[in-house]
Amino acid sequence: MTTAPDLRSLPTTQEGYAAPTTDTEMVLAEVLADVVGAERVSVNSHFFDDLGVDSLVMAHFCARVRKRAGAPPVSMKDIYRHPTITSLAAALAGAAPALAEPPAPPPDSASASASASIERPAPAGRRRYVLCGVLQLLAFLAYSYVVAVIAVAGYEWISAGSGLIDIYLRSFLFGSASFLGLCTLPISAKWMLIGRWKPQQIRIWSLGYVRFWIVKSLIQRNPLALLMVGSPLYVLYLRALGAKVGRGVAIFSRNVPVCTDLLTIGAGTVIRKDSFFTCYRAHAGLIQTGAVTIGKDVFIGEATVMDIETSLGDGAQLGHASSLHAGQAVPDGERWHGSPGQQTEVDYRAVDPTDCGTLRRAVYSVVQLLTLLLIYLPLVVGGVDLLLAALPSSRPLTPTGWTFYRDALAASFVLFFGALLIGFVFVVTVPRVLNLAIKPERVYHLYGFHYGVHRAIARITNMKFFAYLFGDSSGIVHYLRCLGYDLSPVDQTGSNFGQQFKHETPFLSSVGTGTVVADRLSFINADFSSTSFRLSRVSIGRQNYLGNNIAYPSQGRTGDNCLLATKAMVPLDGEVREGVGLLGSPSFEIPRSVLRDSTFRLENGDELRRRLAAKNKHNAVTIVLYLLVRWIYFFGVSLLTLATVDLYESFGTSTIALANLLILLFSVVYFVLVERAVTGLQALRPQGCSIYDPGFWRHERFWKVPVQAYLQLFNGTPFKNVIWRLLGVRLGCRVFDDGFGLIEKTFVTIGNDCTLNAGSVVQTHSMEDRAFKSDHSTIGAGCTLGVGAFVHYGVTMGDGAVLAPDSFLMKGEEVPPHTRWGGNPAREMREVAVKAGKTR
Repeated sequence: MTTAPDLRSLPTTQEGYAAPTTDTEMVLAEVLADVVGAERVSVNSHFFDDLGVDSLVMAHFCARVRKRAGAPPVSMKDIYRHPTITSLAAALAGAAPALAEPPAPPPDSASASASASIERPAPAGRRRYVLCGVLQLLAFLAYSYVVAVIAVAGYEWISAGSGLIDIYLRSFLFGSASFLGLCTLPISAKWMLIGRWKPQQIRIWSLGYVRFWIVKSLIQRNPLALLMVGSPLYVLYLRALGAKVGRGVAIFSRNVPVCTDLLTIGAGTVIRKDSFFTCYRAHAGLIQTGAVTIGKDVFIGEATVMDIETSLGDGAQLGHASSLHAGQAVPDGERWHGSPGQQTEVDYRAVDPTDCGTLRRAVYSVVQLLTLLLIYLPLVVGGVDLLLAALPSSRPLTPTGWTFYRDALAASFVLFFGALLIGFVFVVTVPRVLNLAIKPERVYHLYGFHYGVHRAIARITNMKFFAYLFGDSSGIVHYLRCLGYDLSPVDQTGSNFGQQFKHETPFLSSVGTGTVVADRLSFINADFSSTSFRLSRVSIGRQNYLGNNIAYPSQGRTGDNCLLATKAMVPLDGEVREGVGLLGSPSFEIPRSVLRDSTFRLENGDELRRRLAAKNKHNAVTIVLYLLVRWIYFFGVSLLTLATVDLYESFGTSTIALANLLILLFSVVYFVLVERAVTGLQALRPQGCSIYDPGFWRHERFWKVPVQAYLQLFNGTPFKNVIWRLLGVRLGCRVFDDGFGLIEKTFVTIGNDCTLNAGSVVQTHSMEDRAFKSDHSTIGAGCTLGVGAFVHYGVTMGDGAVLAPDSFLMKGEEVPPHTRWGGNPAREMREVAVKAGKTR
């Protein structure tokens, strides 16, 4: 057995080599040499510039160092800040080998409410797990039956009308009554089943959890929650549910609070879109409820997460892409940002307030409600009635009745593709007309004419269907130009944009030449106060790469040739960053690119054009498959609908309720078969390649063709675990999924009794500078992923590990069992548990 040489015994200068001089340098040099496969490494060599390694290699290095007894803890943030062994050893010299402090420990004043450690309860047995699923299914069936009874009664009453005016009036009355009933149902259910929410712990899969799930599902799927976000009516809805909301509060997030009695929002506060403040979380087999307290005149930025037992004082600010972990409290008037939050001098208030009194809010709410009740609902209800009346009888559904199937197929084709064409024309024309009423950089009143126009533009141009249709192909740049984006001149890559992006106006969104954007980029074109708003241009520079889940404000301080890593916070202060990478929240500079990625670039222009042409042909076939899959689904649902109309005469209302269940089952079976067919015919495998490699094109087809939206209907139920397994996920028993996202199902292993919160994601791929990489990730048994947590590829989380809310676990990380990690990028943290009521 050979022993490793003592690097300190070697000359300090040998072909530029510098030997380690301390024990810490010795350990780091030995581990790094082993990781990179070299005999030795100089302690003065730059990890990225001289050694040519990337973040994945250095993540493995960090994991091996942490396993060394007595070695100081090291994280990826340390690596980027101290990119040589000498500087890293000096920075770690005073570090203890125990748990690392979080980047922003909670203040002492908040620690008292977050002191008691919470132990994981015994896993729920199979009997309790199955019973919970049965009760949830019965609740769904009962809800479907009641809806069917009401719908049938309304249809028959409307059909009895004589003339268009009579039908309109009946449609208006029935639509208004139905809307009122749907709005009051969750409020009534909350007060009857729960009463007032209190800080407590509810065992997942228990009877108490079933009550929680019923109330949560009704609250989050309420029409007011879906249609009235950003309106004073939404604030009234939260108050009716028990929330303490002050005057003049403006809320733009569609993540609806559930435990509303624990929510306090002071007057004049603004909460931007995609923020979480639900007053509950799932943790280690428990639903934990706790207070979220927001003072007066507070600003909460976009894509933020507020854990339970957090607070912001009067006049405080929490920046974009930030979070507060349990126990953190922002004092009055202070500005915080980052994940977890820490104090900053950046001012996130960018627009002056205007006069927006009670009368303006009341008038806007009345007009909005009347528009819904007098126009939209009668058109929908009456239109359905007229459509059903015009449907032919489905009696020819016999082995010899092929004429019926032919006619149904033709009708579904005309309806589907006709609606697609009309929808496209509507999306690219109507917003352009509406935009004539909006002037950039001008401050407008909230809840006025211009605000209504702005909301209409945002809703129409953010239609997801066309983004999914053209995304990840050369067609996306043409679609975005039709919407109003400024992309000229375009350096066509065939993957300039992913399938998921959003904006507040496309007419003030600019992207420079050669820039490549991954999924879930949000252009923050609008600045809001509680009384006013202003639209500004968002400009992203040339030759940039933007990773996933980035919220880019109009004040962003990045220029050309920048890399914005996944979940990176865009800086709003300091000099304009150019030629660098940015990682983390708050962000810090990292190398713009690494040697490995450059090997995937095509320098030959002719070869690039040939590969791009081949990619375009492959993507065109993918787009055809995308449309074909959805048309066939529409045809299948149409057949079920026709059969339901026919059988209703014989079997009555129960047919409608059964049809709802059959359509849901059909959706699951159909889309599971589609996804398995795509992965079966062109099996996915971990790889690293150019975006012009056919292996990447197959991955793009896998992203585009299947549908995943139906999965959200099964959040918080055992049925979602069944679907995950059918889709190829190696999933353990009794996993709790409250809205977890997963892309490459066959690349992920999840252990028994894991707890996956809303907005958490495991993404087992990345695309940087036209280089695509993917690998497996493993989540051990009993792990918890916090709200909005993001896990990258090549990751291993040990059993019982916890990833805190809004954290980013970088590629290649290894999380030891029963540890708590958090932050962006994530690192090991001290355990901070919340005070909670007794377990139920």
